[in-house]
Amino acid sequence: MLDVRRGDGTYVTSLTPDLLLDAMSFVVDIHQDASVLELFEVRRILEPAATTIAATRAKPSDVEHLHALLAEVHGTTSVDDLVAHDRVFHRYIADLAGNAYLTSLLETLSSSTLRARIWRGLSEEGSVERTLTEHRAIVDALGRGDAALAAAHATVHINGVAEWLRRAMG
Repeated sequence: MLDVRRGDGTYVTSLTPDLLLDAMSFVVDIHQDASVLELFEVRRILEPAATTIAATRAKPSDVEHLHALLAEVHGTTSVDDLVAHDRVFHRYIADLAGNAYLTSLLETLSSSTLRARIWRGLSEEGSVERTLTEHRAIVDALGRGDAALAAAHATVHINGVAEWLRRAMG
């Protein structure tokens, strides 16, 4: 990234993931309403990739931690708590992939699709159990070290929200 300072010069800035993606976050916020389906398309590409990498790196203790996260959610969990859980769950898997840029990008995308996920939780019956079922399938595949299956489950999970949103938007 270059920082152009008029009358002073051009400087190379830090390439930390947070700074690099800060500009993207601003653009996403401006266009969120018009392009939320496009954001889900990007998540549908990147989440399975992160899950694939995570499947090759996850230790039994990581899988245990994911199971513990799943145990915190149940049929009476509020939508706000469900979405908070969903963010932590996906962030943990992205962290397991071991790529700070991918994690930051996914975190930005996740934050930018938050309203749609809350809307789904409020308007779709059974969304808590559906999310839990999909998360369990991802964790089970990670536990077996089956990268392809884990990625497939991640794709189905992300795509489910996008398909619901497509229908809801008419």
